[in-house]
Amino acid sequence: MYDELTKVDIDKMKAELDHRRLELRPKLIEDVQTARAFGDLSENYEYKVAKQEKNRNESRIRYLERMIATAKVIEVEEREGAVSLFDHVLLYNEKLGKEQSIQLVTTLRQNALKGLISKESPVGKAVLGKKVGDRVEVVVSPTMKYTVEIREITPGEDDSSLEISSY
Repeated sequence: MYDELTKVDIDKMKAELDHRRLELRPKLIEDVQTARAFGDLSENYEYKVAKQEKNRNESRIRYLERMIATAKVIEVEEREGAVSLFDHVLLYNEKLGKEQSIQLVTTLRQNALKGLISKESPVGKAVLGKKVGDRVEVVVSPTMKYTVEIREITPGEDDSSLEISSY
């Protein structure tokens, strides 16, 4: 249940939480009050939009608070010659005959379209701790599996340039 996150993840969430509480919340409340003054609420589109934005912000605040409160803070362990968190990994899918470059990240920063793969995903679990030349089986489901070969590992670092997911 607890997400394994780094200190950088927690710091980024705290910064977003402060921004949403101290800057965004007062502005959105003011927007709701301004739109409410336009009159009849049943046909007031501006009011409905302002309320939706305010509610979306409140939902994100609750999400961030819950994530921070329940997160398990982990240290990034560098494994000599083996895949570890934040490393860039070049994989070769034997079945498709294609190479793919990924970066192993925490669940909070995953974005498959950008090649940011969670360490909790099937690919992440399969390659974590493995070395160049290892062939690993990626188990997507009991009936779907495929094999990849680790061709290259480039050490990465936990920097704050990777965005956190918005859910």
